[in-house]
Amino acid sequence: MLIRSTCIRIPWRVLSCIALVLFSCSIEITKAQDYDDGSDTPAAPPPEQGKCDGIFVTYNFMGREKIYPLVKNVSAQAWSFKAMATVLNAGAYELKSWKIFIGFQHNELLVSADGAVVVDGDGDGFPVQVGKNGTLLAGFPQSDLETAIDTAGDYTQMMVQVNIVGTQFGVKPKATPMPKTIKLVNDGYKCPGAMRRGSYMHVCCKRDPKYKPKKIKTKFMPRQYGDLSFTYDVLQAYENKYMAQVTIDNNHPLGRLDQWNLTWDWMRNEFINSMRGAFTHRKDPSDCIYGAQGQYYQDFDFSTVLNCQKKPVISDLPPELQNDDKVGKLPYCCKNGTLLPNTMNETKARAIFQLEVFKLPPDMNRTALYPPQNWKIEGVLNPSYKCGPPFRVDPTEFPDPSGIASTSSAVASWQVTCNITRPKPKQAKCCVSFSAYYAESVVPCSTCACGCDDDARCNQNADPLPLPPDALLVPFDNRTEKAKAWAHLKHHKLPAKLPCPDNCGVSINWHVDTDYKTGWTARITLFNWDEFSFVDWFAAFQFKKAFPGYEKVYSFNGTTLTRPNNTIFMEGLPGLNYLVGEVNGTYPDRDPRVPGKQQSVISFLKKDTPHIKVAQGDGFPSKVFFNGEECALPKQFPARSGATRSPIGLLPAILLSAATFMLLTGRLN
Repeated sequence: MLIRSTCIRIPWRVLSCIALVLFSCSIEITKAQDYDDGSDTPAAPPPEQGKCDGIFVTYNFMGREKIYPLVKNVSAQAWSFKAMATVLNAGAYELKSWKIFIGFQHNELLVSADGAVVVDGDGDGFPVQVGKNGTLLAGFPQSDLETAIDTAGDYTQMMVQVNIVGTQFGVKPKATPMPKTIKLVNDGYKCPGAMRRGSYMHVCCKRDPKYKPKKIKTKFMPRQYGDLSFTYDVLQAYENKYMAQVTIDNNHPLGRLDQWNLTWDWMRNEFINSMRGAFTHRKDPSDCIYGAQGQYYQDFDFSTVLNCQKKPVISDLPPELQNDDKVGKLPYCCKNGTLLPNTMNETKARAIFQLEVFKLPPDMNRTALYPPQNWKIEGVLNPSYKCGPPFRVDPTEFPDPSGIASTSSAVASWQVTCNITRPKPKQAKCCVSFSAYYAESVVPCSTCACGCDDDARCNQNADPLPLPPDALLVPFDNRTEKAKAWAHLKHHKLPAKLPCPDNCGVSINWHVDTDYKTGWTARITLFNWDEFSFVDWFAAFQFKKAFPGYEKVYSFNGTTLTRPNNTIFMEGLPGLNYLVGEVNGTYPDRDPRVPGKQQSVISFLKKDTPHIKVAQGDGFPSKVFFNGEECALPKQFPARSGATRSPIGLLPAILLSAATFMLLTGRLN
């Protein structure tokens, strides 16, 4: 009776609402289980792990869900996914600076990778496109994996977990999208094909018995060669801050940077308090005041802080500040962002700057030191560099500044190596045109060699039109009528939609001028279509067959390089090392703008190349570089147009006379 008296009659509508709420909650819980089962009990290791005596790498797909925009096209539908990659050192040797490859294949876009950094990204951080060629991941902050022997089986030092979050496309609703493969890519290890079981992949990579590492007695990783390398040295360490020095070394004989801009990512909320030898483009304390920095340093005067950005943009100081007491007085600093190759100037092949970095918890001790990640550097018209992650090296040693025979060491040092990448099609920064004494028409630079805007008025994929020689002297906007008139004169067919311009700031004309029994000559003309001048410019020409016959360059300083092979290196003579920018014509109202020009003759002998066929293509370079950037080449060589001498032969003489007149006029003034 007591129980019955406490019962309450609930209306049916109320019961229906409660059931609907409970049902909705169950749906949300089901979605969440796709990512996490909510259990704190660690999963048992897979049976294959116990059989591995090397590096055990796994990939576990943890679930996905459909995200906006919702579309009917399966290939265009986006899915959010989560996965976990693990790297376990189950061998007897310590693994330094681990790196793994994950062969993503579903147009994946990585949004985050907790426990690692993307090695082959564009340097802009997340999100990163990885779904076409896969990606390399390197460890951060735990980059080294100890052995069970040295740690008494401590998995926190032996293993790392990388929690991956991203977006993928083109996956059917019931499919399990897995990568093609996973593997370790450290030197000295070999990996078999990865094994897959459902949503789980694994591979056991073992040390290659044939691999013979260099016997270098270093505590950390040995320093590596790169076309460009950074050294991040911690000079002084305190509980909440440290003083660091960044050294940039240009090691490639054709590498170069002008007005370089360096960026990186702070991964642990660090900020730059002050800097010498360089500056940041933005000085705004608001990122610190309203961020985690302001919450911790509540009494700190952030108005004097140099930079609080997660991704600062750093540039070199101008020479005028080299002896400034506050920001200058550092060796190799203050060159306005110019890094020349060693082949030109050894003192200008290095840059140095220093910065004071403040840290945040949990890194509040002297030994909690972490370098920034995702290093990227760019110049005005220079090679494109792809940089790897920082790896720990033995502390850099510095000679005593007083001159006594003693050295001091950095507290800690890291190295970042960068290598030059070949420009992709339509992404070059300079281009080359070909002409010859036996051809009436010039083969101009390729269409959209340096990129194209989305413009429906021109054809981005059409072959360029043959040009008369004098068309090389005028900007592309003024070449259209010349190209049409030349096509009508030479009976060339004109397409309904004319090809787009090359859009290159610098173009180079290679003209085969003579070909006789014992040798041949060519003329090189450099055109600068930009408004700024190139100081200490250089160009390099690589040949397949003509290189052994090289004799001399007459108006430039020419040398041969052993690396890269078969390359002739040219630079301006003293007083002629400026490639001036484009200027107005004599009568600006009716004359086109005039590009900056430099020209020289190069001669070859045939005694060391007796079977060379100059007119069939052997007289043209296979690769051309300007200030280290590889230029786009034409797809064909000039066609023979008869026995009469081409009017192109007159072009070098006109240019040389104009250049001599301008030089003499400048000296007289």
